[in-house]
Amino acid sequence: MKMKTYRIRKPKIVVIGGGTGLPVILKSLRNQSADITAVVTVADDGGSSGELRDSVDMVPPGDLRNVLASLSDMPKLYEDLFQYRFHEDDKFLANHTIGNLLIAALSEMRNSTYEAIQLLSMMLHVDGHIYPSSETPLVLHADFDDGTSAIGESKIALDRKTIEKVYVTEKNGDRAVHAARKVVSAIHEADMVVLGPGSLFTSILPNLVIEELGEAVRTTDAEVVYICNIMTQKGETEHFSDADHIRVLHKHLDSKFIDTVLVNTEKVPEGYMDPEIYDEYLVQVTHDFNGLREEGCRVVSTDFLKLRDGGVFHDGDKVVDELFRIVFGAKI
Repeated sequence: MKMKTYRIRKPKIVVIGGGTGLPVILKSLRNQSADITAVVTVADDGGSSGELRDSVDMVPPGDLRNVLASLSDMPKLYEDLFQYRFHEDDKFLANHTIGNLLIAALSEMRNSTYEAIQLLSMMLHVDGHIYPSSETPLVLHADFDDGTSAIGESKIALDRKTIEKVYVTEKNGDRAVHAARKVVSAIHEADMVVLGPGSLFTSILPNLVIEELGEAVRTTDAEVVYICNIMTQKGETEHFSDADHIRVLHKHLDSKFIDTVLVNTEKVPEGYMDPEIYDEYLVQVTHDFNGLREEGCRVVSTDFLKLRDGGVFHDGDKVVDELFRIVFGAKI
């Protein structure tokens, strides 16, 4: 296990993932003094992101849009406009967000979503760096334990089968080898690499199974921290313990590369979660602290829970407080 003591004022922290959990952590990191780099998944094929990805031939913009908003200092009205989603009955604009359309327009103008995100980062006064994990749209594949497989991020959880492994290809079918520019160097120059929170198979692993990116995370001198999910997910991590999440990560990279895992121990009140809104979540992740230690992880277990609007989230400020204790070498 890497045990480093840092004497730095502004630690370099790379956060890798996607989905709704990533912006929560980034927003809290932004309120602290950290040099932030966000590496964002580009395997989404559903909703507005999926439609734009196919029609404009770009990497899906949705997760990138949310990260831009979380790291920007734009006024609330501008953020609301950037995140505004057209109604379902608005014909060809249905379900698209203004931010997604802006990213699509700039991607087409510059012939690069990577360049579009760098331009928008400057325009929106983003505090940090935002990179897609790949500069080409990727297709997520899953192999199940019954010998079958599924293609497409939005298809993987539908049949609720046990996932053996996932991998990503480019649209032409070639295995994804190359990370986006500056991603590998950011990981190697980091003081800490944070994975999650987010869907294990559809938000975290689609980044790590890009060959260059996974190799960088395996070999970096940075402390690698995994923020374990609070809830299990339908068709992905049903019946999973926290140690099961780590075993899957280690299996995919064939290395025990996670140094520290953050685990929420606060109970979610029974019946709190609104199943109409959060229909992909099942029950709380169970704890297997011996299993975590057998995987070579230091365990930080405490109350990271935040209940809001019928949903279960990580409390970003509590998580970031722990991350800073770790990166500065404080005794936990």
